[in-house]
Amino acid sequence: MESSQIDLVFAALAHPMRRRMIDLLIGMPGMSVSALASNFDCSRIAVTKHVAALKHASLVLSERRGRERRLYFNVVPIQQIYDRWTTRYSAFWAQRMTDLEARIDERRREEEEEQSA
Repeated sequence: MESSQIDLVFAALAHPMRRRMIDLLIGMPGMSVSALASNFDCSRIAVTKHVAALKHASLVLSERRGRERRLYFNVVPIQQIYDRWTTRYSAFWAQRMTDLEARIDERRREEEEEQSA
């Protein structure tokens, strides 16, 4: 994922109304734009603009069914961001946790030896 796409995802997620829209779409995949708009105290045009920002960031996919447009959350961009950073840093922290566990075990053994002596 290139940085411009990452910027679009973070910009889309920066707005609380868009995050709420994603939550609603996760709970009810295939929700129409009208049904989504009924959850907000703003115009349908405002909702449509927010949906457009989410679609531009590839966080929402839409499909036309007759006269309605059905909306679906697309987890792929968030998963790509997650993978980018967690993969890089998880090895670092896994090694640190392994080292910490080894030190704790060593100290426990030393304390047990002292108590048994």
